Amino acid sequence: MTPRLQALAVHLLTASGAVLAMFAMLAAVKQEWSLMFLWLVVALIVDGIDGPLARKYEVDKNWPTYDGVLMDLIVDYLTYVFIPAFALFQSGLLPGWTGWLAIIVICYGSVVYFADTRMKTKDKSFAGFPACWNMVVLVLFATKPGEMVILLVVILLTVTMFTNLKFIHPTRTQRWNTLSLAVCVAWIILAAWAAWWDFNEGPIAKWLLVLASLYLCLAGIVQQIVPEGIRRVR
Repeated sequence: MTPRLQALAVHLLTASGAVLAMFAMLAAVKQEWSLMFLWLVVALIVDGIDGPLARKYEVDKNWPTYDGVLMDLIVDYLTYVFIPAFALFQSGLLPGWTGWLAIIVICYGSVVYFADTRMKTKDKSFAGFPACWNMVVLVLFATKPGEMVILLVVILLTVTMFTNLKFIHPTRTQRWNTLSLAVCVAWIILAAWAAWWDFNEGPIAKWLLVLASLYLCLAGIVQQIVPEGIRRVR
């Protein structure tokens, strides 16, 4: 396969996320939440591999006709933000005014964040919470905390979008990269397991999912606090 065709294939892989988003939305409309999250997990896997492939096959150089970054952002808004926000509202986890507030905050804050040219840091991490509402809402479905806890989580994460708090990119942030990638893979497996069992995955899998989520959420902030290259005193 020529470099141009390889680059085109990567673009088409990215575009397949839009189809996965439609499958997830159709499941969400029917309130088939487990199926919806399974499609979103597949979309997350595609999103995780298309970036490294795009860099490997130099899509900007070999097939510049399509804007892969723009395509990725469109798909990400659907799968990371819009569909999870709909699920959070429609599921009844946030009844009444709390549901309306959550979807307004999530959708409005996320589209502004996606347009922010400062969202990436020098070490390829994210400046502020990267609007991974697909992951957050899945964990909320699995754990089912109280209404006010969910609303507080939504508001706090939205606020952190517009701060300088660092959130790691599991495949691009070099510091702790091996551990971060392993935790990310574990999260995907645990998330798929929870969705497959209709969120009756059992307490061990549930808390492993929570722990993996906490690592992915807090690792970047810890990296800001702990200087790189620190050595243990002997």
